[in-house]
Amino acid sequence: MKKFLNEYQVFMQYPRNMRKLLITNMLYAWVLPIVEIFVGAYIMRSCGKPSYVALFQLSMYAGIVFTSVINGWLLKKFNVAWLYCAGILFSSISMVGMMMLKDLGIAELIPIGIVMGAASGFFWTNRYLITLNSTDDNNRNYFFGLESLGFTVGNICVPLIVGAVISYLSGKELLGISFDVNMTYRLVTVAATVISIIACANILSGHYENPGNSRFFYFRFSRLWNKMLCLSSLKGMVQGFLVTAPAILVMKLIGEEGTLGLIQSVSGGLTAILVYVLGRVTKPKHRIIVFSIGISIFFFGTLVNCFWFSAMGAIVFILCKVMFQPLHDLAYFPIMMRTIDVVSKAEGRNEYTYILSHEIGLFIGRAFGLLLFLALAFGISEVFALKFALPIVGGLQMLSIPLAKNIIRDCDKSGN
Repeated sequence: MKKFLNEYQVFMQYPRNMRKLLITNMLYAWVLPIVEIFVGAYIMRSCGKPSYVALFQLSMYAGIVFTSVINGWLLKKFNVAWLYCAGILFSSISMVGMMMLKDLGIAELIPIGIVMGAASGFFWTNRYLITLNSTDDNNRNYFFGLESLGFTVGNICVPLIVGAVISYLSGKELLGISFDVNMTYRLVTVAATVISIIACANILSGHYENPGNSRFFYFRFSRLWNKMLCLSSLKGMVQGFLVTAPAILVMKLIGEEGTLGLIQSVSGGLTAILVYVLGRVTKPKHRIIVFSIGISIFFFGTLVNCFWFSAMGAIVFILCKVMFQPLHDLAYFPIMMRTIDVVSKAEGRNEYTYILSHEIGLFIGRAFGLLLFLALAFGISEVFALKFALPIVGGLQMLSIPLAKNIIRDCDKSGN
């Protein structure tokens, strides 16, 4: 208890806007796993085709880019906190809409994916902008360490709880309602919507300013930012698989959502504590070390899944994925925001300019990764795609290590 109180006092030393944002993000951490994992599992259960999950995800990423552009214009009229809330609520409401459909085919999945991507676009771009303006380079390790702790705990608890709820309620009747698997999914999405409303109420109690310069769309950037865009594309390649691969592998090789929750709980507990401690004690100079360890863990997991393609291989991959994601994000996002600090000052441009172009960079990587999976799935077989697409993307991701090191060096040379 004494250590907990000490950590709380450390938390209270940071700026109020930063604390409000952290609390909101940690509340939303209980919603995001439902969007990321169980939507994929729901599609797999309804359609039974991994390629449909990949098509849905690709449509979703296209929706993110589209909304990111629209969001730039909306920032001229609406406060960033309200747009951030719109993304939180829209993601939950659109998920409810998907669960209400009786049939899911390509004709339904593509527009639904675009709509859910639009919700994610509002969420992520405004989250980046608020974070950028509520933190500085000295406290971003702590910010993303604590945030990663919240998201990791959410990734542990939510799949475990939701998997248990699905297993317990499926086939039962309560309060006159017959709960099949689909009805249970709908109950979960309603709970996610309630949490989203609470998160919105919290963020709106802070005070966040929009960027000053209204122009945000540019085509030419400095050499440093072009390097950052390459790094974002490499991140995007992996990011697409982080959402689709666990759900596909579990449903195909293991078969139960509850098992997915158990697997993530085993690896996530230690990772959550580790990432928080790293956020507290590491300095900006340690980011490349954390970054390299995270990517190496992911690549190892893809190789195990490829050569040991079974339930146990899938479990090892998901364990590595759960460890990789928070370690990677702990280093990646401070690097990204440090670069935005440098280039926006040097070029005299709106910070949202770089957030938008960063989303485009992510989309290029996401599209490449998912199209690679679809090409292997339709050209050869879905099993072949599940085995070999991941190590290909994981191997390419190793290029991120020297690139990130070069970006950090260039930022340090700027003297900012």
